[in-house]
Amino acid sequence: MTSARDPGFAAALRDAVRGEVRANEGLGRYSTYRIGGPATVVLPADPEDVVRALGVAHRLGVPWFVLGLGSNVLLPDDGLDAVVIRIGKGVDRVEVDGDRWRFGAGLPAPIAARKTAQAGWAGVHMMVGVPGTVGGGVYMNAGCHGGQWADTVESVVVTDGSGHARVLARSEVPFQYRRSGLDGLVVLETTVRLAPGDPAELAEEVTRLFEWRQRGTPFSQACCGSVFKNPGGDRTAGHLIEAAGLKGSRIGGAEISSMHANYFVNTGGATAADVRALIARARDAVAGRFGVALEAEVKVIGRQGEYASL
Repeated sequence: MTSARDPGFAAALRDAVRGEVRANEGLGRYSTYRIGGPATVVLPADPEDVVRALGVAHRLGVPWFVLGLGSNVLLPDDGLDAVVIRIGKGVDRVEVDGDRWRFGAGLPAPIAARKTAQAGWAGVHMMVGVPGTVGGGVYMNAGCHGGQWADTVESVVVTDGSGHARVLARSEVPFQYRRSGLDGLVVLETTVRLAPGDPAELAEEVTRLFEWRQRGTPFSQACCGSVFKNPGGDRTAGHLIEAAGLKGSRIGGAEISSMHANYFVNTGGATAADVRALIARARDAVAGRFGVALEAEVKVIGRQGEYASL
């Protein structure tokens, strides 16, 4: 299998896309964990660039990995042989048609939340504290404060790994809790249907939710968001980890936050290996003490861009 680090592959990408191609680029700058080794990174100028880059990778047998704002992922210390397609500026348009809002996949979810609330539309305003893009949120069916992307999605534009794009209706997307079922596909944009609301009331709620998120979680430090999914029942993953006595527990530069036990932070110089070891410690401790098997929400990424096991 060809590596995206091959100079010939980077040259082929530059011939195909309008955006920028960066070879041997450190991935830590694209990760909210600030962790990750070198890779070839494509910064698309538009959604068509995403399709073109995937087409080149498919033709040359190079694996690919799509990255938004870099939350909810743990990238490998030794970097990626997969080409990294960064979905951000250039893939972040916003179009409005009545109660329908069309978002480019690279639009940050907090911006979508604020724009819709300011215009008097409810449904994604609670995403103001979610540290990711619209595309990542739809792909993961992210949610908070009783809402999730699946509640509002009307359709999704996706492309497969060979660069063939199509539109999926909501009924064709098998959403589940923190899953969309869009494995192997890349979200390019989504259309949502929203409910009318009072702009002043929505603005107040957005402010309250954002302040709550800032107070209750350590987003001032490098972290990925929630490490584990909540197991259901009366206790959250954070409560279980805290009850196991692991708040403040540390391996290398990675630490279980003293503010919220389901957030593991990079205190400076943490490696992916440090975080993975800390995840294993927390999972084993909770299983041993409470008999609860915590499932990771953070996606651990292998060198080929695949989801790796912990």
